[in-house]
Amino acid sequence: MSRNVPSCAVPNSTQPAGSASVAAPTSTASGLEVLGIPGGTFLREALTSCSDPLQAIEEFQVENGILLPSLRPMMPLLDLHGVKRLDFHISVMEALREKLLAQIADLGQKEGKEKDKKLKELLNKSFLVVKIKALRPVVMAVMKHLSHVDDKYLKVLVKDKELYDDCDTVVKRQMWKDNQSLFGDEVSPLLSQYIKEKEQLLFDQNNLTNLFFLPSPKVRRQGEVVQKLAHMIGNNVRLYDMVLQFLRTLFLRTRNVHYCTLRAELLMALHETEVQEITNVDPCHKFTWCVDACIRERNVDTKRSREIQAFLDGIKSGQEQVLGDLSMMLCDPYAVHFLATSSLKILHNLVVSESLPREHHILLLLLRMLSLGLSAWQMIDSQEFREPRLDSQVVTKFLPALMSLIVDDQVRSLNAKLPSDERESALTVIEHSGPPPDAFQAYISESSVPCVLAMYYTLQVARSRDKVALTRVLGTLAVGHGERSFEDPFLHTLVAHLIPMQDEFVNEMFCTVVFDEFFFTSIGKENVVRHLTKLVWYIHHKLPAARLNTLMKALQPNSQSPEVMHQV
Repeated sequence: MSRNVPSCAVPNSTQPAGSASVAAPTSTASGLEVLGIPGGTFLREALTSCSDPLQAIEEFQVENGILLPSLRPMMPLLDLHGVKRLDFHISVMEALREKLLAQIADLGQKEGKEKDKKLKELLNKSFLVVKIKALRPVVMAVMKHLSHVDDKYLKVLVKDKELYDDCDTVVKRQMWKDNQSLFGDEVSPLLSQYIKEKEQLLFDQNNLTNLFFLPSPKVRRQGEVVQKLAHMIGNNVRLYDMVLQFLRTLFLRTRNVHYCTLRAELLMALHETEVQEITNVDPCHKFTWCVDACIRERNVDTKRSREIQAFLDGIKSGQEQVLGDLSMMLCDPYAVHFLATSSLKILHNLVVSESLPREHHILLLLLRMLSLGLSAWQMIDSQEFREPRLDSQVVTKFLPALMSLIVDDQVRSLNAKLPSDERESALTVIEHSGPPPDAFQAYISESSVPCVLAMYYTLQVARSRDKVALTRVLGTLAVGHGERSFEDPFLHTLVAHLIPMQDEFVNEMFCTVVFDEFFFTSIGKENVVRHLTKLVWYIHHKLPAARLNTLMKALQPNSQSPEVMHQV
């Protein structure tokens, strides 16, 4: 375009484009004036200072239109077809913009100093029109392909929300790395969304099939939040460290174990996209990768157990702080689920082979990892990074007691399959159906590892619909260490296994164990009420009338109850 103005106009002098300072145009200007190109201000002065406004407009169009002699005869033809001059010029501008964007993209694919030099020159010339929406994509594309954008541009962008929002993530990363609060504002909604999604899955009244522990690790880390966080971080170690610090702080403040899950999923998402700038410096990477492979394959073989053992044993003096992150990885409910179910699987094999738990090295490693994971919050809170020592009596006394329950289950199952004349006497059956051993009850209230193993044994017998085994142990979980038996992942899974056992709820003794001895002991907790409500929703038609009436009174929300409870 020409930079001429109508002869009758008396515009203010403008600064030459080459000498303009780096600042976004003010809201009162179109943005073109700062480049010496006539814009709205020029035209306004021309119209107000001329005796013939129509002549001023015509002169402005001639002087500032597209200077192609062959085009001018075509303009009246467009007028005859009702094509506005504005629409024509906009279409030309859009076509030129797309060509320029394509050339910028091609230039961005090249390597070397020459690329950056050209892009910097283009940015210096174009940044002054960044507030013109039609031209802004060009400015944003140039910055996107620059390896480094100067701070003088970033300061302008960060002060203007509209410009900031239009920036590509590549450019935003350069703002975030020096502005933790700005990055926190971007990350915080994603973290809240992640927790909300987990809670929706755990509390969904209609969900009987897509259970919490069902998705594989690979499926879980394809989730929207994990992928967005990974994209925001890119290969920037500083941003990654910021996210980890956010997760540690939130875990410490809320004790919400889903932040531990996100810690592991984020690292493995970056591993899958081969962001080696981060995975090579995260000391937990190899350990998490190995544990993730075990979870995916639902097995810990000898090779991987040795790798994990070597990693834990290889933490040197001065590196103890890595235990804080390792414990968070192992506090992830999916990791706890894997460690506990794998331990029970080994115990079943030990019963069959008539072997002792203390002789099984992989079992001892799983218990060690479980102990480390369950102590994550205390370790980070106290900042005392020492691996907790597992009480030897857990192995020598508690595990044999748990194995005796497994033997009892097998004896009852075998006895039930025999012909009636070959079955054991009623007295012998009672011996395999009485209260659990004293060591079993004592340890689940004193230590987190026995408590979690007891919880997963309970889920195991509930899944197999073993009413006798379930009634033996469910009530003892009410006094479990740290109220772990009332955490959402366990209650969610327990309720999912109790619903198929609905025919058992016609028996008042079964109801007494499930409701009175377990759920009612923590009925004051909102999450317990929500899980219990789901259970009652599906089995209420099987309950005795008096029991149903008692439950309805206990579950009735009051004025202080959150809205979600009233909806349920």
